[in-house]
Amino acid sequence: MKLAVSGKGGVGKTTFSALLIRTLNEQGKHVLAIDADPDANLAAAVGIENADKITPISEMKELIFERTEARPGSIGSFFKMNPKVDDLPDTLSEKLGNIKLMRLGGVKKGGGGCICPESTLLKALVTHIALSRDEVVIMDMEAGIEHLGRATASAVNKLIVVVEPGRRSIETAGHIRKLASEIRLSNIAVVGNKIRGTRDEEFLRNHLPDFEFLGFLPFDDKLIEADLNGVSPFDTDSRAKTVVTEMITRL
Repeated sequence: MKLAVSGKGGVGKTTFSALLIRTLNEQGKHVLAIDADPDANLAAAVGIENADKITPISEMKELIFERTEARPGSIGSFFKMNPKVDDLPDTLSEKLGNIKLMRLGGVKKGGGGCICPESTLLKALVTHIALSRDEVVIMDMEAGIEHLGRATASAVNKLIVVVEPGRRSIETAGHIRKLASEIRLSNIAVVGNKIRGTRDEEFLRNHLPDFEFLGFLPFDDKLIEADLNGVSPFDTDSRAKTVVTEMITRL
């Protein structure tokens, strides 16, 4: 099973991804977790120690040079478009139980549509992970699907968009679906988060009538406190864990 998770910043996308990853791990599944959002820290949410000390792959300059034969940040140089990446998930991942976690990091682009050694390596890695790995793959994406292309979209079983009751979150969901359609990724579902009651559920269903809803996570102060205290949401006594288990059954 290959899942990509996206949504507007602040909606709880990384919290949901962490709950999903830890629940699958508890069920005995081998999970390859990909942190593809430079503004989030999936490792900390999963509960990996010293998560803040993990170096993103996009910042591993010597590795990028070794695999692409070009220095990161170089302009106008020739480099390999198909670098070797199949060994990286096993050698560069942080581990917790049956979980392997990789942090991709971001690429500072000099201009729109910039092709550089860093982005080439990351896209090759995501393609390998989506097409060739036999674990359950969970990709925590940016508020979009920047690391995905047509080659990888065909291997993603479902794109899950996390939304909260709010206009901007709904607009982002529509934007993500448009981006997904451009790479022919049509299997999309929505997870409602920070739900205070039936009115919030109805609000989302009424404003996203063409989306499949995978489920709704309750608003829970315990999850907010866990985030503030640097504790994994899975290690709290929250009803969200039960809801995520039900979602996995439906998946």
